[in-house]
Amino acid sequence: MARTELPPFVCSYAGDRLAGVDEVGRGPLAGPVVTAAVILDPTRPVPGLADSKKLTEKRRERLFEQIQEQALAWSVGRCEVEEIDRLNIYQATMLAMERAVAGLPMAPEYVLVDGNRCPRWSWPSEPVVKGDGRVACISAASIIAKVVRDREMVALDAQYPGYGLAGHKGYPTAAHLQALEDLGLTPIHRRSFRPVQSALERVGENRTGTQQDPAKSESLDYPTDLFPESV
Repeated sequence: MARTELPPFVCSYAGDRLAGVDEVGRGPLAGPVVTAAVILDPTRPVPGLADSKKLTEKRRERLFEQIQEQALAWSVGRCEVEEIDRLNIYQATMLAMERAVAGLPMAPEYVLVDGNRCPRWSWPSEPVVKGDGRVACISAASIIAKVVRDREMVALDAQYPGYGLAGHKGYPTAAHLQALEDLGLTPIHRRSFRPVQSALERVGENRTGTQQDPAKSESLDYPTDLFPESV
């Protein structure tokens, strides 16, 4: 069955302070969730913007530099593993988006958010389903967020070898799940996520580095990691 293409998005806002927001890292078992907000400059368009997942790494890196140089404003927001475990991944993602917009050096007049729900915030906004492939400023935000998070996961791979973080970026690949079974958990693993909880029960902590007190971590009552189906 052929996939139905969504129609071009038409925004009711026609000014220059339009911010696009997107997130990266909602599904991984490890690392932060990272968001970005970007206000593009209408007089300096960035050719080739697209959903970051559909671009090669080399192309993303090139566009990352262009967006930073040519956008009117950009900002990165994030929630760390501890916040994800405490809040749940949905609430943490909404908070990280709010942080990204709040961090813009230029206040936006309107905000477009990738997906079908916006955080509860003070900025006039609307969600755009598959916006990272339909709206330039959301595409730019997706590229900024992905490059920032990917670079961080490569750095964390050196700090926590054996898990393959540089390759899968924390997502639940077969190799990552096997590494959890072989090595146990690190401080950057999301203990509220079910595969990580299961590995904690069977294997425990990886004690090759500085670790959280396992008795403390096992006693925490974390919320479920399941993202609401409607979101």
